[in-house]
Amino acid sequence: MNPLPGRPLLIYSRVVTGEVTLDRRSCRSRLLYLLAIVGIFICGLMPSLVWGSDVSRSSTEGARGEGPKASPRSTGPIITDTTIPQALGTATLFVPYFLTFAGSEFASNWNRASAGEDSLSLSVSPQLYYGLAPRTEVYVVVPYLHNWVWNASDPPPAGPTHANYGGLGDVSITGKYLLLEEHPSFPAVSGIFTATFPTGHHRHLDADKLGTDLLGTGSYTFTPGLNFFKYVNPFLLYGNVWYTFYTPATINGEQEYYSDSITLNLALEYPIILNRLVFLFEFVSSYDVGRLIGHPENQPSEIQMSILPGLELLATENWSVDIGVLIDLFGKNSTAGYAPNLSIFYNF
Repeated sequence: MNPLPGRPLLIYSRVVTGEVTLDRRSCRSRLLYLLAIVGIFICGLMPSLVWGSDVSRSSTEGARGEGPKASPRSTGPIITDTTIPQALGTATLFVPYFLTFAGSEFASNWNRASAGEDSLSLSVSPQLYYGLAPRTEVYVVVPYLHNWVWNASDPPPAGPTHANYGGLGDVSITGKYLLLEEHPSFPAVSGIFTATFPTGHHRHLDADKLGTDLLGTGSYTFTPGLNFFKYVNPFLLYGNVWYTFYTPATINGEQEYYSDSITLNLALEYPIILNRLVFLFEFVSSYDVGRLIGHPENQPSEIQMSILPGLELLATENWSVDIGVLIDLFGKNSTAGYAPNLSIFYNF
């Protein structure tokens, strides 16, 4: 499954078709492959341990994305999670808007292919961050999703070729704890744990809606992971390594077993005008690795790799606005599109 925001879930006809069974040897080999990717990802942080050796830092963060006092002010990335928790007793509201245009998809051979329809998806995901305790942050994400489909090439018999549907998506809550403060010789590291609940519409699906009414996975998901942050003058560097488990789901009466997935994100910020305008670049990705425990997955494995270039406008001490475009570069059994983004931040 693909956890990136602004993405329509696979349409219903794909979710419930095709048994895909994998033996444990296949799962283990894919896991070793992904662990190698994780190793390369972590090694990518090593230059910051050398380049940042002369940087003096304080250890606390006042608001989401605002680094320690020695680093330039920023909003933090849009998709990549920040590392240093919200300061005790403070709160930030972050509202990202993604409008995804997708008329093609990445096939199982990594090539682009027609999706058999044109689609548009709006994702609005208000996120409230709160500094619960020293070194500890919690945040809640309550997404709204709306999907449109037209020019469907395989509609139901005598059914429509266009449809739309919107509603609440899957709500999540995340806890974050700062494990390691940033040091001249190594980055700050925090641990996160996210629980996502199947609040998005996934039962009693209407065939005439052409899959637009599938707004959630139907699964409880649990994601442990690590976040990284390092200031390497003049760059602010971020990274995420997460592992997601899915419980079995029932979609429209059919039992589904989603693959576990690994999320690898990298982000870079570069201040153009100090404390006013920041350039942002993100690489975000998700890789299915098979189910390590329980029933084998019965859905095709997905891989998604995308980039997001953008700009951060720091209007006041409290208000900030980000703009960017999420662009799908490579993938397997996943959507291929682009998603303009507008994000609004307010620090209470």
